[in-house]
Amino acid sequence: MSIFFVHASREYKFVLDKVCPEKPGDDATDDEQKAYQKWSKADKMARCYILESMSNVLQHQHQSMESAFDILENLKEMFGDQNRAAKQTAMKALPNTKMVEGSSIRDHVLKMMSLMNELEVLGANIDKDTQVEMIF
Repeated sequence: MSIFFVHASREYKFVLDKVCPEKPGDDATDDEQKAYQKWSKADKMARCYILESMSNVLQHQHQSMESAFDILENLKEMFGDQNRAAKQTAMKALPNTKMVEGSSIRDHVLKMMSLMNELEVLGANIDKDTQVEMIF
């Protein structure tokens, strides 16, 4: 299930970086229609993931927003100053996270992946090879 979440989060990530495209008109090409449908489906999934991870108060404030992009922009406005501190905390935690003796490798990898996903959401850019090295 968590592997699905990681894959799905990467599959839908593009909607976080781009404003919603205009809905194609009746004269739009099939490619334009498909691109918009793909964006709409991905945005719906991203909104669900984002809203589900929020507190009830934040969910209520953001559920009427049109897109995942809009939600993230609003969150940046609300918590922008906290972003730097959160990124620094996660960056410090990553190299200091060690596998606890007797614990499962799966739990360690999931914890590391969670930290890396958090950093990615906070704007850090760590290439895939470096991520693998950090986990090992």
